[in-house]
Amino acid sequence: MAFVLPEGLAPEVYPIAWLVGRWHGEGEVVYPGVPRAGIVADVVVDHDGGPYLRWTSTLRLNGDDTVWSTESGFWRVPPDRPEGLPAEQRPVELLITDPAGHLTLYAGAVGNGRIDLVSDLIARSPDAAELSAARRLYGLVDGDLLWTWDIAAFGEPLQSYASAQMTRQE
Repeated sequence: MAFVLPEGLAPEVYPIAWLVGRWHGEGEVVYPGVPRAGIVADVVVDHDGGPYLRWTSTLRLNGDDTVWSTESGFWRVPPDRPEGLPAEQRPVELLITDPAGHLTLYAGAVGNGRIDLVSDLIARSPDAAELSAARRLYGLVDGDLLWTWDIAAFGEPLQSYASAQMTRQE
């Protein structure tokens, strides 16, 4: 099925337009000190015509519907290209907040159905868990959205924390 640009989408976000939609799938959470658990991921990416996309994500434990995490934020495609960025890629930013007290600004590149992001800034409220670095990868593979999230937290080095494979919901 061919992808059609959503009506009213700002041209600035055309490079990430393939994210727009409702996504649902399964994955897992695994990290030192955290028991391995299956998750169900629900993501909504939409727009209101502005030069950004809106993002909401909820991860629930598979089997009992307990919310593991939720977050919301915005995607942007900055107009300026960083020096050295390959011609087939564009810069991209993702600003995420969560109710656990974190605000993370990711910066990276999008191209060929893949988005690579690394944390540029992580701020946390005084009682939020320590989180010192994060990395995310999103890929459009055979129409599915594949996602991985690496973190450095609780004194552990940057490593896999969560991943999921999601399908677009009609």
